[in-house]
Amino acid sequence: MAQLSISKTSQYKIKLVKSLIKSKKDQIATAHALGLRKIGDTTVQPDNPQTKGKIKKISHLIEVTEA
Repeated sequence: MAQLSISKTSQYKIKLVKSLIKSKKDQIATAHALGLRKIGDTTVQPDNPQTKGKIKKISHLIEVTEA
């Protein structure tokens, strides 16, 4: 019986720590696309170029850790 090697893909845990009030519309849309709507919301996203771009766009509003 062959063993399956499951490689753990790296992911980011993202938490919204600042309010979206007075943020630009595209930044609010980016936060919503990540699943962040209220302060304290957290989400786990895969490590890929799309997620990195979203993180960069709203980096001043969030905390990012590796999940």
